[in-house]
Amino acid sequence: MFVSEETGSDYRYRVNGLLILDKPGGMTSHDVVARVRRATGEQSVGHLGTLDPMATGVLPLLLGKYTRLAQFFSTSEKAYAGTIRFGFATDTYDAEGQRVGEAREVALKLESVRAEAAKFRGEIEQTPPPYSAKKIEGKPAYKLARAGKTPELRPVKITVDAFAIESVEGETARFAMRISAGGYVRAIAHAMGQAMGCGAHLASLRRTAAGPFTLDEALTVDAMETLAAEGKLEERMPHPRTILPEMPAVTADEQTVGRIRNGMQVNLPEYSEAALVKIFEGQRDLVAVGKRVAGTLFQPFVVLV
Repeated sequence: MFVSEETGSDYRYRVNGLLILDKPGGMTSHDVVARVRRATGEQSVGHLGTLDPMATGVLPLLLGKYTRLAQFFSTSEKAYAGTIRFGFATDTYDAEGQRVGEAREVALKLESVRAEAAKFRGEIEQTPPPYSAKKIEGKPAYKLARAGKTPELRPVKITVDAFAIESVEGETARFAMRISAGGYVRAIAHAMGQAMGCGAHLASLRRTAAGPFTLDEALTVDAMETLAAEGKLEERMPHPRTILPEMPAVTADEQTVGRIRNGMQVNLPEYSEAALVKIFEGQRDLVAVGKRVAGTLFQPFVVLV
């Protein structure tokens, strides 16, 4: 899910593109967005999927006119590594919440935990945690929960493509998981505790990948700020032509770019089979995503001006 963090304040200058950060623990995704705004002067910033304050790892952000591309990233799968603590549940389903019920002593066996985890692989129905950003009549569920109300959350279908228990030590199990967009890892930890009759919660979580973006290409928040101060941040951001690789890229001439910016259809004969194409002016300036109307005729679908 893309969350817009745009404000109407004046820009010192514009920073357009995709920024991949390694979010530290203890910061909300909104906190990270605020740091990016202050460092770059770019006020139009949005993240592609919230990370809880406790969690760390890959947090992709769109800056400037690239925020208009958010719709093309909404279904990206996420990969995680983390730990589940068995013995008691919490109200938030993670280590930041309050304990629910009495703590129990547990003696985990690797094969037993692996067998339980196997039940959560594939397509499952999952009810989002009460302390989540899911909207209920326009209000985030966590605000209702904090007010002492019980959010009425409906189960949704998600897909867990991989869920491997790598080791157990004491009351903690270490895991790796790949889960579809909209899925909550902490809800799975909570559900495992219920199924095993001992309670459980998510003890730690690190996002290792969000769609095609991985930790290998992620910048720390401190490194982002240093690069921004040196005027070198855009050099470290992914090249615009590598973004959304499933769409072919075409370089348009000045006349064609003018038609696109006016919302007019254009002819792109070399892409008669593509449903969507990225249209550039020069090598780096993405001006639009075009949608094929018929044959080689494309209509500007998203215009970046």
